[in-house]
Order: sequence, then structure tokens, then C-alpha cells
Amino acid sequence: MKADWLTSRWYRPSPLRWLLSPLSGVYRLITTLRRRAYQVGIFASQSLSVPVIIVGNISVGGSGKTPVALWLAEKLKQQGFQPGIISRGYGGNAKHYPLTVTATTPTSESGDEPKLLAMRSGCPVVVAPDRIAAGQQLLAESDCDIIISDDGLQHYRLNRDIELVVVDSRRGFGNGFCLPAGPLREPISRLNCVDFVIWHGANDKPWSMHLAIGNAVNLTTDTRRTLHDFREQTVHAVAGIGDPSRFFTQLRQLGLTLIEHPFPDHHDYLVEDLQFNDDLPILMTEKDAVKCAKFANENYWSVPAEAILPEALAETIASRLKEQ
Repeated sequence: MKADWLTSRWYRPSPLRWLLSPLSGVYRLITTLRRRAYQVGIFASQSLSVPVIIVGNISVGGSGKTPVALWLAEKLKQQGFQPGIISRGYGGNAKHYPLTVTATTPTSESGDEPKLLAMRSGCPVVVAPDRIAAGQQLLAESDCDIIISDDGLQHYRLNRDIELVVVDSRRGFGNGFCLPAGPLREPISRLNCVDFVIWHGANDKPWSMHLAIGNAVNLTTDTRRTLHDFREQTVHAVAGIGDPSRFFTQLRQLGLTLIEHPFPDHHDYLVEDLQFNDDLPILMTEKDAVKCAKFANENYWSVPAEAILPEALAETIASRLKEQ
């Protein structure tokens, strides 16, 4: 499946950027004025009764926020905190919000990333378009003493104590334009105002992150196999994430022979999407697996990924929180 036509032009030279640049200028002005209005009190922000950490980005598409949120939740628990997680619930359509997400919540209601967070983190998870309402329900239902907001950097109604921004170092900021001519939700200068910038895939930045993929897990039997076990045959590789090529590259680097199947980010899978008319294994990301489990067979395998970040980052964040 081909990537979105407009999105693909954000990351390569295209005259379209100049045609859309006036709209981008208007968008940038509006976002800048909106943020300033919250800063000076024209628009009201609201605090919750516990510290809030934002894990977000300034560009459209996946950059690795959810793995960072999972890493952060685990590190905070190790420091004695009891974190909870809130999210927009993108891709979900619940009848009522806020929605408390569990391992059994349908992704059609929660969205794929919140379901994954609920399954992997061991933390309470609540989603709602209104992050304040999500946070209030989280506090009412749990004993959490800190809230991680997966995404929500631009949700300025919610006051925050620490901002982490994740940047995909391979794709960067595309053509550097704001929407719709480019991928940016806010100008690059926004990075000067955040607490930590995490560079996904970089080696030469103060806070660099890498994703390590682990053993494959069968979606029907929970059997585990090392990825090296798949090197003797061709496999189907499925990825509906912001940058599917990153997942494919990791598998190829391990010696696997792939038939690639990239899908749009947050793709809502149907069983016919993965009917390839053979019995080859189908390897997919965890984010895809939470949506495919309902119709999976013994050929479906999930490949989990873990964020690898400097231990000093966790210590610095914990120290700041303890000082508040």
C-alpha cells in the first residue's frame, strides 16, 4: 500500500511546498499566537494535583513516543513513583469519554497505542480528547502520583511540569515547513523551550534513543521464537507505523528475507489485508498486533520493541520530580 501522497512529498523535494507555503505561514502564525495566549493567560490552562510529563513531538507521524512513554513509566516505577498514562486515543471511537483502557478494551474504542500502553506498562491508562478530563478520571480511579501524557505537546489547556519531545533523526523535520506544506505541528524553534529532546536513531546527541526488537511472540499460542529462527525462510513483514521502513530495516539487518507490506500509520486492519495466499510467517510490530489479534492465526507473530535510552535521563527526570 502506498504512503499518503501529500505526506510523501514532505520528505523529498517538491514544488508543492511552495504552493502551500502561504497556508503554512497562516498555520504557523495561529499556532504561535495560540501558545502565547496560554502563556499570558488569555486562554486558561489547568493543573492537575500531581506532576504531568508530556511525551510528544512537533511533527506529524510516528517518532517513537509510545516506546519512550513505556520506558519512562518503567523507570519512574523503579524510582518509587506510581505513574498513570493519559492519551488522546487516536484512532479509537468510544461511546463515552474519558475511557479507561485495559488489555481487553477493543482498539476500535481505545486506539492502538493506548491499548498497547495498557498491555505493556502495568499502569492505569485513560483516554479522552480532553486530556484534563482524562487526567481527572485517572486520579479518581487510581493512586497514581504522576501522569505521563502520551502525545499532547500542543494540548496547552493542560499544564505540564516536564516536556519531552521525540525526534526521528532519520526523517528529521522533513522540508522544515509547518502544515500543510510540511510535517511540522509547530516550528522547529519550539524545541528551544522543552526540557528534553530525545533523538530516535541518533548516536551523537545528548539524549539518543534506539529501539531494540526482541523475540517474536505468536498471536494465537503466545509461543516465543528468536528472530534468527526465521532466517531460513521468507517472511511477510507488516508495519502500519509512522516509518515502516525502520522496522523492515531492523529485520533485514538480522538476516531475514522479507516481503514488505507497509500500511499507513494507525491503519485499521481487516482480515483481507493480510491474506497473502501462502503459509509464510507474518511478522508485525506490536502496534499492529493489538489490532490483528482478533482474527490472527498461527502464522501471525508480534515483534516487540524496547526503547534504549541513557540511564542518566531517567535519573535527571526523577531528580526534578523529587525537587517539586
